[in-house]
Amino acid sequence: MVAYYSVFGRQVGSHYLSMGVLAGLFSIGYLGMSGGSKKPAQTPPINASSPDEADFIQNFLKQADEDEKKSKH
Repeated sequence: MVAYYSVFGRQVGSHYLSMGVLAGLFSIGYLGMSGGSKKPAQTPPINASSPDEADFIQNFLKQADEDEKKSKH
């Protein structure tokens, strides 16, 4: 036999209540463990005295990133 409870004026079986509680707990746990959205990493602004210097810095950083990716594989 199933025990029935009165919820908002309706008769609800205990097995439905237990399934609802478990689903709610697992949902809260999943959402809590999933974390927030990842923000893209921002680089600090380049304070160069000339456009040539800014281009050199950007190319150097780009090359350093490529070298780092190659060394990981």
